[in-house]
Amino acid sequence: MKDIISILIVLLFFSSCNKAEKKETVSKKPNILFIVVDDLGYADLSVMGSKYYETPNIDGLAKSGTIFTNGYAACAVCSPSRASLLNGQFTARHGLTQYEGAKFGQAWRKLNRHTKLLPPEYKHHLSHDDITLPEVLKENGYATFFAGKWHLGNAEDKSLPTDHGFDINQGGYEKGGPYSGGYFSPFNNPNMTDYPEEKGMSLSMKLAKETSNFIKAKKDSTFLAYLSFYAVHSPIQTTKEKWNKYRNKADSIGIHEKGFAMERVLPARKYQDNPVYAGLIEQVDEAVGSVLKTLKEQNLDKNTIIVFTSDNGGVTSGDNYSTNQLDLRGGKGYQWEGGVRVPYFVYIPWMNQEGQQIEVPVSGVDLYPTLLDLANIPQNPKHTIDGVSLKPLLEGNTIASRPLFWHYPHYGNQGGEPSSIIREGDWKLIYYWENNDVELYNLHNDLVETKDVSIENPELTSKMKDKLLTWLQEMGTQYAEVDPLWDESAWKQKLKSNKDKLMPRLEKQRKLMLSPDWKPNEDWWGSEGFRGLILN
Repeated sequence: MKDIISILIVLLFFSSCNKAEKKETVSKKPNILFIVVDDLGYADLSVMGSKYYETPNIDGLAKSGTIFTNGYAACAVCSPSRASLLNGQFTARHGLTQYEGAKFGQAWRKLNRHTKLLPPEYKHHLSHDDITLPEVLKENGYATFFAGKWHLGNAEDKSLPTDHGFDINQGGYEKGGPYSGGYFSPFNNPNMTDYPEEKGMSLSMKLAKETSNFIKAKKDSTFLAYLSFYAVHSPIQTTKEKWNKYRNKADSIGIHEKGFAMERVLPARKYQDNPVYAGLIEQVDEAVGSVLKTLKEQNLDKNTIIVFTSDNGGVTSGDNYSTNQLDLRGGKGYQWEGGVRVPYFVYIPWMNQEGQQIEVPVSGVDLYPTLLDLANIPQNPKHTIDGVSLKPLLEGNTIASRPLFWHYPHYGNQGGEPSSIIREGDWKLIYYWENNDVELYNLHNDLVETKDVSIENPELTSKMKDKLLTWLQEMGTQYAEVDPLWDESAWKQKLKSNKDKLMPRLEKQRKLMLSPDWKPNEDWWGSEGFRGLILN
């Protein structure tokens, strides 16, 4: 009898120890890995439907977590959307409505776009009045790290990552692309050190390496690692090996004779068949895989929340005319779904998600409150947040229905028009500032946005339009104005030139890139200097 009692005491002791140990694990605030890919389109991943691009590491992450099939960026271009990720506000509220460096007002005429409107001025850096996500996390004991594209201000404005809550900045400055050194080392980035042994390394892997180094250094702390890729922004570059792989794949699928069709303003790519872009996407996937490997090797994968998204849609027009969004119309810069709907994944290691798909429309502004909620950190009452926590959805519950808003009173480099948008349920209304026209789409019935049903639904159209314009007025936002010097004939000539001259040039470039003997330069943008590097 005494032996039995002794055994029970021992079992109870170990049971209480195990409970205490489990409680300690759960009570520790989670680490956060926040991944943003630049210009990655909704359909630019195999897990999202692409039959051309190959992204096994990102696919695995998505299938382990939650896929928000109606996940949106807060803007169709980068800087506004990136600001919204960090401050949880719609663009009309925070005022950074255009990418940093874009011309506005009368200076816009110097670009010879011949548009009807002059775009308004906008805030040129992330506001110092904002209480950003990293600032809140830092106040709650998090070590904070930023790597990659910033494009939300410069040193002169005291608006670099380290001015907005990040302890460390690797590579973030005012530029929107890897213009100084391209996608292969040396990168010539003023906020990132090039090392001789990295010669020929891809920029994506360099950013992954720096992120992994931070994770290892802070493995015994609680951290936010914000990995913000420059890829897959133009100028697109990849290695000879990856180009060859995807050129051959395009050939095996079948290369179409014509690769472009006119949208309203610019030609748009009709197919996913760009082998350089495909290789650049694969390089991002490899970089993501290396960071995920680091988390696992450091035994951090069970307590690290991972967010994966893009700042806007993929580039179908303008820039490098890189991709096509399959069932979605338009791409980066456009007011249609291809411009704002993006990959949107959230992985919570202690939840049984297994690739659940949620159709509720969500926005980049929701990630700020969601991460605070998951970390059990209260929002700062001094900072207004437009987003809502998605934790209830992740747990299988619901959130209150609400409208989503977009405000982009500018002309996109990719052919988009000055417009504002409201989405409620399946309905999406676009308000155009050139002529005060509207388009209404039912996205459940018409995801491609080919049939404007505003005339058939006058009451709904009026209600949604009034709600949108009232909200914009409450935000006190800026609007484009009619250019008194506008020459309609010059505008029509510009459109004709885009069709008659630009599109044939694009077709020629596409055929060259898909030809077996194509070579961009002698060393493939410097990638042939790469001889491999062990990251972990």
